[in-house]
Amino acid sequence: MGMRYKNPKVVRLEESVTQELAVNLPDEEAFKIVPFNEEETEKIGYSNYSYWRSTFRVFRQNKLAMILIVTVLVILLFTFIQPHLPNQLDSFQINNDINGIALKNKPPGTVATLKNGTEYKFILGTNELAQDLWAKLWGATRNSLLIGIAVALIEAVIGILAGVLWGYVKGADLIFTELYNILDNIPSSLVLILVSYMMRPSVATLLIAMSLTRWIGMARFIRNQIVIIRDREYNLASRCLGSGTVKIIFRNLLPYLVSVIMLRMALSVPDAIASEVFITYIGLGLPADVPSLGNLINQGRKLMLSPTLRYQLIYPTIVLAIVTISFYIVGNAFSDAADPKNHVN
Repeated sequence: MGMRYKNPKVVRLEESVTQELAVNLPDEEAFKIVPFNEEETEKIGYSNYSYWRSTFRVFRQNKLAMILIVTVLVILLFTFIQPHLPNQLDSFQINNDINGIALKNKPPGTVATLKNGTEYKFILGTNELAQDLWAKLWGATRNSLLIGIAVALIEAVIGILAGVLWGYVKGADLIFTELYNILDNIPSSLVLILVSYMMRPSVATLLIAMSLTRWIGMARFIRNQIVIIRDREYNLASRCLGSGTVKIIFRNLLPYLVSVIMLRMALSVPDAIASEVFITYIGLGLPADVPSLGNLINQGRKLMLSPTLRYQLIYPTIVLAIVTISFYIVGNAFSDAADPKNHVN
């Protein structure tokens, strides 16, 4: 039999392929059977990632937010410590000098001998009732901060629960939608005024008035977020595996919304304080025997046109501005830090 003719181009191609395979053939070590090692398997499958640890690590990198949160915590702590410090006057005490004359509207830094013979320095001066503005300011800040934090917590608890049910339980959508349409069309300022007018002025009245309709905005916001993520693959998989509604809500849905929830709560605190200032400004806020930033600002605004007495408006306004700006910046910083996309290991 004669030799079969091969095309020279085919021969060259075969040689080229053979050489290429010879060069790129894997080493025999790559196919060596490795015995099973359970300890090595655990090391490979282990991850030291922690959501909250990563969140706080990213948050600590924001120097401005850390400074402001420390400032707010120091202010809040000092409001409780200040009455127990030595040589402090009661915020409602009417101060008279050694001659029995009331120390009214004394400027900051005034040193006077009180009726009991002790010498006292009025750091922030006195008001028109001869009360120490230093003690008055810290008591007012304490009450306003506690009101703001309480309103934020009430709004968060009711709003989150209602929003999750509204968004996840499809049968509840009609009920919550109609409730939202009713409450959202009633001006919140009108509700605040009516409730404060009908009930006795007190901290409880303010909490009820500010929490009555405020939660519906949080619920609507949470509902919109839940609708976006409720039918994603991991939620469908959880339902197929038999997970209950409560477990899916707390394991799959709420952790995804931590950042936006914290932002809303942080912004609710200064908003509640501003509402307290507003309702006090129109004469329906806390009674005069309960110090608050709203009461101090309302009293100070009456003296705004008097250059020597403007300090009674300036000091509570400065504290209000610090608290408001701090919560806003800290809330935004924590919201960014809680976003998993910003967690880089």
